[in-house]
Amino acid sequence: MPYTIKQAAEIMNVTPTTLRYYDKQGLLPFMERKESGYRIFSEEDLAMLRVIECLKKSGMPIKDIRQFSKWVQMGDDSLQERYEMFLDRKRTVEAQIAELQETLDFINHKCWYYETAIEAGTEKIHFKEQSDKLPCE
Repeated sequence: MPYTIKQAAEIMNVTPTTLRYYDKQGLLPFMERKESGYRIFSEEDLAMLRVIECLKKSGMPIKDIRQFSKWVQMGDDSLQERYEMFLDRKRTVEAQIAELQETLDFINHKCWYYETAIEAGTEKIHFKEQSDKLPCE
């Protein structure tokens, strides 16, 4: 079933401007247009948009996503390159998760610190402990 840009934007929860930008950046090279120039989105285009959104969320630059789109067009000849790209993205996201986990651990410690200080009516209860166990601030 073909979709208009408005319908595709609603399905993807992005703006039509975002889809136009992706098109201008060469991320949707196989997207069709009507004779009037209006973009027509297929199910395959929506699947590609889902991949693009995932890669964007992972922090991948547009130029690398464009390269991925070119590899997709090449078909099976680029399977290894696409696989390696996703392995690299996986390592990047895992590092981001580890960094965020450290941040969350620190925030959780501070929540505990202030919660117990509030219950005690003073943060002095932590001063002896703090010198030995305080994570870097």
